[in-house]
Amino acid sequence: MTDKPEDHDLTDRKFYRAEQEAEFSLADPSITPQTQHPAYKLAFSDTDFLLRDELRPVRFQLELLKPEMLLDEARVGSTLVMYGSARIPSPEEADAKVEAAKNGSEYEQKVAANLAAKSKYYAEAHTLAKMVSEKAIIEEGKRQFVVCSGGGPSIMEAANRGASDAGAESIGLNIVLPHEQAPNPYVTPYLSLNFHYFALRKMHFLLRARAVAVFPGGFGTFDEFFELLTLIQTGKMKPIPILLFGKHFWNRVVNFEAIAEEGTISKKDLELFKWCETADEAWAHIAEFYELEG
Repeated sequence: MTDKPEDHDLTDRKFYRAEQEAEFSLADPSITPQTQHPAYKLAFSDTDFLLRDELRPVRFQLELLKPEMLLDEARVGSTLVMYGSARIPSPEEADAKVEAAKNGSEYEQKVAANLAAKSKYYAEAHTLAKMVSEKAIIEEGKRQFVVCSGGGPSIMEAANRGASDAGAESIGLNIVLPHEQAPNPYVTPYLSLNFHYFALRKMHFLLRARAVAVFPGGFGTFDEFFELLTLIQTGKMKPIPILLFGKHFWNRVVNFEAIAEEGTISKKDLELFKWCETADEAWAHIAEFYELEG
């Protein structure tokens, strides 16, 4: 029996793959007004075309698909998401921040002292990420509670750094901003993702989230935290452990009890999150919620 030619195989692909067609197009030696015009470019190879306003729905789909496919390929089953400030220093940097503000105004000195005092949350974020990563929980062949941060500095860095110190991989979901924003060096390179759309980034934060730790932060942290509360309060998302670190900070900047007393939320809504000060407390809430041992 003779071997059949490859293109006579019943299971052989009959159409060239997109990357092959792109190579054929680039290898075309014809230089004419037609081939040199942007209109002649293959649509999926034409960056100018993909960046047109009319292609926004396509870009939405791409930002949904790319992270989803990469995380699936990495066998990420669920995540521990960690939100928090991009400004809180590590304990090693706290004294230097206070020292640098000594010649500033009284307000600048107060801000520096307040940020330095919150360096303990950098340490707790690092400890929590390291603790959970060391557990290396696997279910149905997929990794569970993979640490996921916004990929930036401060609390986000602490999260990725804790996972890295445990010898584990972690995710960073960065966002393109007008000012320079680079991933912190502890994010696993092939899990370092970048977004144009805040909405799609926030969606990916929660698609795999099975617990969320929220540390003191600014507008971004407030946005992510309150959107998560809203999703669970309205029933759009099933409950997960929400671990709120820094009771003194949060009660100073948000009067949760007053919101309930005003009647705009239910008193029961205040049970959607758990107060934490330490990584051990946070893991205890997670373990209790999911009935995990150890």
